[in-house]
Amino acid sequence: MPNRFLAALFLVVFALPLSSALADTAPNFKLPSQNGIVSLDALRGQVVYVDFWASWCGPCRKSFPWMNEMQRKYSKQGLKIVAINLDTDRDPISKFLGQNPADFTVAYDPGGNVAKKYNLMGMPSSFIIDRKGNIQNVHVGFRQEDRAELENRIVSTLGDK
Repeated sequence: MPNRFLAALFLVVFALPLSSALADTAPNFKLPSQNGIVSLDALRGQVVYVDFWASWCGPCRKSFPWMNEMQRKYSKQGLKIVAINLDTDRDPISKFLGQNPADFTVAYDPGGNVAKKYNLMGMPSSFIIDRKGNIQNVHVGFRQEDRAELENRIVSTLGDK
């Protein structure tokens, strides 16, 4: 099952170009989450860090503790993290989240429809969306050395009113 999903994801991920225009309006989404439906439009007025991930993604395991830290540090300033999972089966998701708890919203896009709208280039892929709903930063992958730069971009976006 993971190999079939991985092959399909690569078709989706690598066949589409990354959006070249930052400050474009972020594509809206309305997805099921662990706490009901989450919609990007409903989060307007907050800075939203949208992270696309999958249970098989090694770097995703490293990003979850960092996203928990960012949510704790900046939620009172208006940061909302939404991690969108692309797995087609819920069992690997449950196992992943059991090992890597999320203190932020986890949404589900098993058909990859939202991922297509965001033109993903790899996993994980993150988008910082400002309070007006515009994409301010796109980042592919997650490495320890990315942490400071990503946090600085979040802080900068939070400061833009």
